[in-house]
Amino acid sequence: MAKAAVTAAKSMKRDAPPALDHKTVGARIRQARKARGLTLTELSERSGIAVSTISKAERGDIALTYDKFAALAHSLQLEFDAIFGRTREVAGAVAGPMEPSFTASGEQVIYDTPNYEYGMLANDLTGKRMVPMRAHIRARDVSDFPEYIRHGGEEFVFVLGGSLELRFEDGKVFGLAPGDSLYFDSALGHVYVTTSEEDAEVLVCCVDAGSNRPLDAI
Repeated sequence: MAKAAVTAAKSMKRDAPPALDHKTVGARIRQARKARGLTLTELSERSGIAVSTISKAERGDIALTYDKFAALAHSLQLEFDAIFGRTREVAGAVAGPMEPSFTASGEQVIYDTPNYEYGMLANDLTGKRMVPMRAHIRARDVSDFPEYIRHGGEEFVFVLGGSLELRFEDGKVFGLAPGDSLYFDSALGHVYVTTSEEDAEVLVCCVDAGSNRPLDAI
């Protein structure tokens, strides 16, 4: 009986992972901007992002890359999680150990962009020092990007499948195959480009420049 149940469970097709709607994310950005009494121009000056880009993002007309999210979060004094609909409950909260956050395979929340598909891991956990993602790299050439991506902090990538090149604006290029990894300063402009026939799949962890780093860290 138990064996039959297990077999049936395995044969069941999993639902598609939940996806973040661009209009919903844009509405959260607009709500945060207005709550702080900022105009589009003022937010643009603070974040370094063009007014037209912010306006299109707020309407849900375009998908933002990680660097744009990071810049907006800093400028709006928001935790990264808040843009994706997770707010930390601080009222009456008692400091304690962090609760483990489990994300089952195929159930990560998806945020889709033309060049990358971001699978947000531990999305239910707020106040994280790192942003872990399982991503698919669609880009095939540097020309697929309007500009190099850069954001304060550090970044780690581990290749799960396919192969890719990590290209930096200073001319450095690193070819990565399954099992390879790279740790780098994400303030240096960079892009991920798939070199395999299939989209490369990677595990990426970003640590923001403003995260609390132990003074004795090696």
